[in-house]
Amino acid sequence: MEARRVMVYGVTGSGKSTLAQELAERTGLPPVAVDELTWRPGWVPVPGDEQRKIISEICAGESWILDHGYGKWLDIVNERVELIIGLDYPRWLSLSRLVRRTIGNVLLRTPTCNGNTETVATAVADDSIVRWHFRSFARKRQRLREWAADPQGPPVLVFSHPRQVERWLAAQRPGPVRG
Repeated sequence: MEARRVMVYGVTGSGKSTLAQELAERTGLPPVAVDELTWRPGWVPVPGDEQRKIISEICAGESWILDHGYGKWLDIVNERVELIIGLDYPRWLSLSRLVRRTIGNVLLRTPTCNGNTETVATAVADDSIVRWHFRSFARKRQRLREWAADPQGPPVLVFSHPRQVERWLAAQRPGPVRG
């Protein structure tokens, strides 16, 4: 893989963070866990202007792998990204992964971002991650498909099944750690 600035993009529950971490381990590019930048302890959101400042500093760097892109600052990422890896999985697959992960996090009290934990209350709240999946699915999928169809934009690799990702990832050669 020649790209040094990469964004993994897809619907909620598609496996973006896992793929970004695996790709970082294989390539030596530094991973960026976006949710760690956008949520404070107690599920307090980081203000949008602060998010833009943080992501601007990251994107000014020569190499990174973002595990997502929030609409509040996608314009900043899109100015510098060299490759977008799109996870365009069917809803049943991403939703089943998300529900399994959420239930596991609730039962095991697994910290997610900045020490936050999911509870039964947060899992069923109006702003829960599962409800967010339903509200954002079509928009994220459409955005990804528009990027893939745009000959003026950065290259976009779109995967519609995890097996495709596994084959592609296996073909990526480990490289030296880059900064």
